Amino acid sequence: MENTNNITSTKRTILPILFGFFVMGFVDVVGIATNYVKKDFALSDSLANLLPMMVFLWFALFSIPTGICMGRHGRKNVVVVSILITAIAMLIPMFFYDFVMILIAFALLGIGNTILQVSLNPMVAQTVVQSKVTSVLTLGQFIKAISSFLGPIIAGIAASWFGDWKLIFIAYSIISIISIIWLLLAVKGSKQGMGEEASFVSTLKLMKNKKIFMLFLGILCLVGIDVGLNTTIPKLLMERLELPLQEAGLGTSLYFAARTIGTFVGAILLAKIASRSFFKISMVLAIISFTGLMLFNGMWLMCSMIVLVGLSLSNIFSIIFSLALEYKPSQSNEISALMIMGVSGGALIPPLMGVLNDSFGLMASLLLLLVCMFYIGFVALNSK
Repeated sequence: MENTNNITSTKRTILPILFGFFVMGFVDVVGIATNYVKKDFALSDSLANLLPMMVFLWFALFSIPTGICMGRHGRKNVVVVSILITAIAMLIPMFFYDFVMILIAFALLGIGNTILQVSLNPMVAQTVVQSKVTSVLTLGQFIKAISSFLGPIIAGIAASWFGDWKLIFIAYSIISIISIIWLLLAVKGSKQGMGEEASFVSTLKLMKNKKIFMLFLGILCLVGIDVGLNTTIPKLLMERLELPLQEAGLGTSLYFAARTIGTFVGAILLAKIASRSFFKISMVLAIISFTGLMLFNGMWLMCSMIVLVGLSLSNIFSIIFSLALEYKPSQSNEISALMIMGVSGGALIPPLMGVLNDSFGLMASLLLLLVCMFYIGFVALNSK
């Protein structure tokens, strides 16, 4: 009877924590939002791509401080604060819609998401038994992918049916508040998850290790690709197929739908296939399909390539992350903070793409993503 009660208690606790992964997916709204903001304010690509930079810059600045803060104040409190910041960020565009306020809103979204990503994964590990941690974290990524997939659809419906794409932010803010209330009611202990602190010095020292640095750059390139595709797929479909933004934005949803399916299928395959072999096969498929996306015309061919790219990249983050943890298990706190710092690639790659697009055209910006894919392929070949 006691064991049954423990299982029931764990389920009640893990559900609101998993719902936090849905809130985590809100950050990917920056892709479709960049296209709407560019259109609304007649921005150049260089200026429009400041939005992804404002979101992902904070992963470089806040990852290690969040790791330290968790040890002092507890994971639950840190998660609640991160979701509260997200809720506030989502309200700003509804009341103050100009380019500067949009930059501020997305900066807050980036800060909240950084804190959430660093703190939520260890909170899962604290809640479930060790043998279930990997599967539950994979489920969390699946939930996050569903959220990312729904974002462009909600924005498109808001624009087409209600004449205002920004209504998506009201929905996101309400969901964030529900998540906070659920966490506060269901998760006991205000300082859950206190433990060993990662320090600035111990984390940054890991950069001197060649393998850790290689994996860090792999995460940086991967997130840059993800955000770059998020913002570029609608532009590519509009340019090649002459689609309106509302329809072209669904290309991003197609990409995230493929990632959602890929995460689910990958969780099954990775239980049977060695992660290193899976890594290599995935990157070969990613490079071939992305090259096809750059070269092909036609709705079905382009959509097929978008799906293949999404499928092949869907599990790379978790593979690289696990390779880093396997290499230095005694420094898991520092490794986790460092790998999340690599998410700042979403602030680095898209602005460079914007400059290349303004100077040389869309194909030049896509070539940058292809270079990043070749680097991750190099990481896959050297993952021993």
